[in-house]
Amino acid sequence: MLIKDILHRIVVIFILLAVNTTLAQNINRNLISANPPEAVGIHSERLEKIDKMILQAIENNEIPGAVALIARNGKIVYHKSFGTADASGEPLEKDDIFRIASQTKAITSTAVMILWEEGHFQLDDPVSKFIPEFKDPRVLETFNEEDSSYTTKPAEREITIRQLLTHTSGLGYGVIDADDRIRKIYAKAGIVDLFTTEDISIEESIKKLAGLPLRSVPGEQWHYSEGIDVLGYFIEKVSGQAFDQFLQERIFEPLQMNDTRFYLSENDSDRLVAVQHKEDGKWQNYPITFYDTDYPKTGAKRFLSGGAGLTSTAEDYANFLQMYLDGGNYNGNRILSRTTVDLILNNHSGDLFGDGEKYHGLAFGVVNKEGARRGGLGSEGTFDWGGYFNTQYFADPEENIIGIILKQTQGDSGDTTGWKFRQMTMSSMTD
Repeated sequence: MLIKDILHRIVVIFILLAVNTTLAQNINRNLISANPPEAVGIHSERLEKIDKMILQAIENNEIPGAVALIARNGKIVYHKSFGTADASGEPLEKDDIFRIASQTKAITSTAVMILWEEGHFQLDDPVSKFIPEFKDPRVLETFNEEDSSYTTKPAEREITIRQLLTHTSGLGYGVIDADDRIRKIYAKAGIVDLFTTEDISIEESIKKLAGLPLRSVPGEQWHYSEGIDVLGYFIEKVSGQAFDQFLQERIFEPLQMNDTRFYLSENDSDRLVAVQHKEDGKWQNYPITFYDTDYPKTGAKRFLSGGAGLTSTAEDYANFLQMYLDGGNYNGNRILSRTTVDLILNNHSGDLFGDGEKYHGLAFGVVNKEGARRGGLGSEGTFDWGGYFNTQYFADPEENIIGIILKQTQGDSGDTTGWKFRQMTMSSMTD
């Protein structure tokens, strides 16, 4: 072989390596800042209007403070904090830690689908195959208001993994359930619904839950429920690991979600934003009610709620959403396959969920064609959810844009920042 032929082949190899490296970088990206925002098709002046909107909400006493983040095409174009972190007036920092409550659900659901990809179960398997206490479920028939006693009838069918993921299992949600009968039955049985400082495990709570009546026959109605908490225990049973350990190894570490966990260390506890509510027109730290707002940093630190227990930051959660926008991959770490992401974002709730604007997938609410047509929610296929303490997020795969706004409030304060932030974010694009 001539020397020039050898040199030609070497050049070709280097070109191919360069191309492959470039492609890998495009696929295996991690979130970094973009400056200016126009580099990814975002208008700077329109982002400034978001500043004004949030500041106006603080001035109007709608919220005490907020952290907001916008990312497009894998680049963070907006990440700011506004207002205060507690009633003492401590300034809110953009890396402060928030109770993300029901934003935990998508993370737990993702963990379930990691195990599904590994062939541990099928989506329509009965959960009783893994948690025998759910065998032969029964549906609530009559209820006695005087003593919370009740009668039941057979549920006709078993609860499946898919139904737990989509809130169509027939389970209720105790203290926040719309059905007063379910609230009383769960309270009498001592079910932990959301978060607690008490010394109790998810196994203990879920096994008690399994013996209680369902609100409806599995698969027939959509009820926001403890189904995702059941799946937290299910993950332990299937994986053989503690739930928090599984999340740490399989999701948080590869996604660089370094500030996401159930319970905080002493070093990070001062970063936890206080939950506030309005009292006589002023924002005050929320008192202890049926729960202690300090649960992430005090008490037994043992209950791992798959439906509502995690704390996180805006940037951490953006990493999680970016993984979905990039087809299950983040910074070279494959969490899910592209086909599994597509499956998760499909309609698994039929017409049972929402008001015609959305359907429920296996981890998120998803905007349908009618929701996109009405405006303000993003493109068809945009996925979203929120949390009990007033946090919201969305991610639009068509526009490759993420929006996250985190607050920590209780009670109705007339807060309109959630829908305004989303609408204004979608209106900030220039291409």
